[in-house]
Amino acid sequence: MSELPSGAAKRRAVREMFDAIAPRYDLVNRIMTLRLDVAWRRRTARELALPPGSLVADLACGTGDFCRELARLGHHRIGFDFSMGMLRAAPAGVGDGAAPLVNADVLELPLADGALDGATCGFALRNLTAISSLLTELARVLRPGGRVGLLEVDSPTNPVLRWGHGLYFGRVVPQIGALLSDRDAYRYLPESVAYLPPPEELIDGLRSAGFDDVRRHKLSAGIAQMITATRG
Repeated sequence: MSELPSGAAKRRAVREMFDAIAPRYDLVNRIMTLRLDVAWRRRTARELALPPGSLVADLACGTGDFCRELARLGHHRIGFDFSMGMLRAAPAGVGDGAAPLVNADVLELPLADGALDGATCGFALRNLTAISSLLTELARVLRPGGRVGLLEVDSPTNPVLRWGHGLYFGRVVPQIGALLSDRDAYRYLPESVAYLPPPEELIDGLRSAGFDDVRRHKLSAGIAQMITATRG
């Protein structure tokens, strides 16, 4: 995928891509991040700082990784994703009656206003057609005082680390993807970073949508970022 699509073409391409890579998605993630993605999700779930029994949604949930972390903390959880392939690839025990996985567009959630205590979204912002629409939708479905945790890729500020990370992300990751899954899909992964707005713009977007206490944390020397915020 050499040219990055937009609008309806992007939506269609992203859905088809995730449907295709779903069977080995978790395996490739663990290998290419050296299992750091597990620690990042665990920390993000903790940083919500919600009491056990809270209702938390994971948006663009994929195979339910975040839902499993939320379960560890005793939360009621529900996952939303528009890729049926990803939902079908969820392990046994994820997507049952206690933690349903729903086929839905996260920009138009089938939830009432203020229905959630919290929400997470992992490595999906750059796959959306409009990040601002997601932030507005999050503000709608979260109750006042509700918490959100967004997890995304990032780039180290240290020049040497940034060079090494760029080499790994741009060259090695597509090779891992080609070997274990789909070359084009994992070539898209590093290219899709171009869809991400600068951190300051994302933080301002959350504040404009109605969130307070917006905090950004760089993870693992800056190769990932976590943004948490509270619904005002």
